[in-house]
Amino acid sequence: QVQLVESGGGSVQAGGSLRLSCAASGRTFSKNLMGWFRQPPGKGREFVAAIPWSIGGAYYADSVKGRFTVSRDNAKNTVYLQMNSLEPEDTAVYSCAARYGMGFATDRDDYDYWGQGTQVTVSS
Repeated sequence: QVQLVESGGGSVQAGGSLRLSCAASGRTFSKNLMGWFRQPPGKGREFVAAIPWSIGGAYYADSVKGRFTVSRDNAKNTVYLQMNSLEPEDTAVYSCAARYGMGFATDRDDYDYWGQGTQVTVSS
């Protein structure tokens, strides 16, 4: 089993920044990919960003490219999502997820473990 715990959500005005963290514990040694997803009010869960756990670069949804940065700290088993230039449209519950299968994925069904989510609210 793997436990993922997000933190760092909150309320911010448009143009502001937030940094989300996702700490992993449990059977973490063989995870392949860490992803961030979000679910805006009244909408489905959507892909935000992903980063391989060992080596390789990050991948972003077009809607956040240039504003969000995903990074990892292998020693701390933690993944981060730095969100800058936030817009009201970024308001959502943000969740991190771990994928143990091989290959890259942006579909939520391809991830095996999920955190409980953290609320991000951006006001205009």
